[in-house]
Amino acid sequence: MRFLILLILLAPSLGLAADPAIEAALRKEIIGPRTALIETQEFVDAKIPRLVAPKTAAEWDREAERMREKVKNDVIFRGEAAKWRDAKTKVEIVETVKGGEGYTLKKLRYEILPGFWIPALLYEPEKLSGKVPVSLAVNGHDRKGTAADYKQIRCINMAKRGMIVLNVEWLGMGQLNIPGDAHGAMNQLNLCGSGGIAPFYLSMSRGLDILLAHPNADPKRVAVSGLSGGGWQTIFISSLDTRVTLANPVAGYSSYRTRVLEGKDLGDSEQTPSDLATVADYLHLTAMRAPHPTLLTFNSKDNCCFAAGTALPPLKDGCLPIYRLYKAEDALRSHVNDVPGDHNFGKENREALYKMIGDFFYPGDKTYKAEEITCDKEVKSREELNVPLPADNLDLNSLARSLMANLPRHNDMPKEKEKLESWRKERSAALDRLIRFVDFGKNIVNTEVAKTEQNGLTIRSSKLQLGKQWTVPVVEFTKGKFKGTTVVLSDEGRVATSAKIEELLNAGHRVIAVDIWYFGEAKPIRHDWLWGLMLDTVGQRPFGVQAGQLAAVCGWAAGEGEGKVAVAAVGPRVSVIALLAAVEAKAIDSLELTKPLGSFKEIIEKNQVVATAPEQFCFGLLDEFDVKQIAALVAPRKISIKQASERATKEFAELKEIYKLLGVELDPLR
Repeated sequence: MRFLILLILLAPSLGLAADPAIEAALRKEIIGPRTALIETQEFVDAKIPRLVAPKTAAEWDREAERMREKVKNDVIFRGEAAKWRDAKTKVEIVETVKGGEGYTLKKLRYEILPGFWIPALLYEPEKLSGKVPVSLAVNGHDRKGTAADYKQIRCINMAKRGMIVLNVEWLGMGQLNIPGDAHGAMNQLNLCGSGGIAPFYLSMSRGLDILLAHPNADPKRVAVSGLSGGGWQTIFISSLDTRVTLANPVAGYSSYRTRVLEGKDLGDSEQTPSDLATVADYLHLTAMRAPHPTLLTFNSKDNCCFAAGTALPPLKDGCLPIYRLYKAEDALRSHVNDVPGDHNFGKENREALYKMIGDFFYPGDKTYKAEEITCDKEVKSREELNVPLPADNLDLNSLARSLMANLPRHNDMPKEKEKLESWRKERSAALDRLIRFVDFGKNIVNTEVAKTEQNGLTIRSSKLQLGKQWTVPVVEFTKGKFKGTTVVLSDEGRVATSAKIEELLNAGHRVIAVDIWYFGEAKPIRHDWLWGLMLDTVGQRPFGVQAGQLAAVCGWAAGEGEGKVAVAAVGPRVSVIALLAAVEAKAIDSLELTKPLGSFKEIIEKNQVVATAPEQFCFGLLDEFDVKQIAALVAPRKISIKQASERATKEFAELKEIYKLLGVELDPLR
């Protein structure tokens, strides 16, 4: 009995609801498990560019070049990344070893940007004369990296056919399989306002530099091939770098529309770089290969991703008319592997590549054979292929750390009232542009789903339709007359807010618990954090949708209540969203932030990847704002913080001077 009494007394601090009706209402389904997924699919699909077939080859040449330049300038080489583009490619040959019959093997490393080295292996035919074809071999998400046996066999076979081949390591794989090079860490660069995709692109383009600098390289015969993530690398570099004359992407990508509508594949951070789909879909990138030889290889029973049945038809059907403009239909080919048909770049797929190389690089050569040359005994171990790297070699995380050192650029806040007001106006507009805030205005339709009354507690569950796109679930709690309205949300979804609701009800508040996009019931049921990347690549920012939804809910709640609302946000993620919403929403009167994020720099310091909180990697946000600058735009409305870290307490404490300048006698952190 004593234990039961103690449990009831401690319920709020333990996160338990004293009234089971509250917890039951929070857990009850309102919009259903598929609503958020379907609405996200429709929202993203509407923004993916469609391929408009040109009338002439010359017209497509112009359009393809426009897209190439725009992707490079507006997607890849943004911010500090623009400086990396012009850096010279440094190459160091570490060792030359015996490869196998007919070729030698050179271990080398090269800089993709100053201080950031990539290991690679150069396969050279022993007998070289004149100009010969060259090939860049890239790999996917295989932890063996350059040592993967199927990749070595491919490189050896091309070398035995007289080609110069560069086998490059991929970020996060093989020798670069370290936490700092996890692919989700590239979004840390985005947060700093620099193209996170740039190191990936530079790794490939500088690899081509190395190959084409070889005295025996034939610039008219340049191939790229790779499996899975290597297939993505292949199409990405081959469409944007016109030096590539033959490409063989294997089971590595599909159109964005295919990914969104089929729902099987979305792709990691590098496949969905910020704003890429504002310029081009992967269908466009494939079409940009015309009229050059391109072999699209997929697997019929792929157990990983990009299965032939869904990925291949839209690409081939969409691009074939463009190849026809050049009378080069035969240059666009496809190969589907049925045996084994799983995620592979096995012998049959490799032989399809060898045939493609023979047809286009060695036409008329009757001695050329597409059958694979047996070389299993020449495959080397990871240890044998290891290329020493500098101890202080950069990685994606350390690169982001160096970028964030002097950010945000607008760190100083004015010390005079008039200048402060001007600063707040200008900075509010800048913030709106950065997060791409979605203003739903008053275009809100409330549909009540359920209503219960018990022991003086009234509970209403509703769907709020925001515009024509988003549905937000809310649960409203009241006990008789109330003296104010508080909107509550949590990183863990509304089901985790029961204790806070009980506390506010006892204090005489009307309480509205909400799940905004990506939280609780409003989180898509499939693919999780990858949808955040999809919003980002089509030009929207998750923060803009989330802050817009919260602002709309608060505006609706204020209209239903007494004109102003408070927001109680529990967790570092929703605390930032609450601040962003408050900058835009006049209806928000005050904020209570529990366990708030103190600085966006914490994300980089902790080497968090995009999967942990996709919205917080908003492109360029840290370049112009940290959390305290955003909070300064909320002033003079009260901001109280609870259970804050020492970092957060220190950062928010600086707001006190802002409040004084605005003539408000209020401790904002009380």
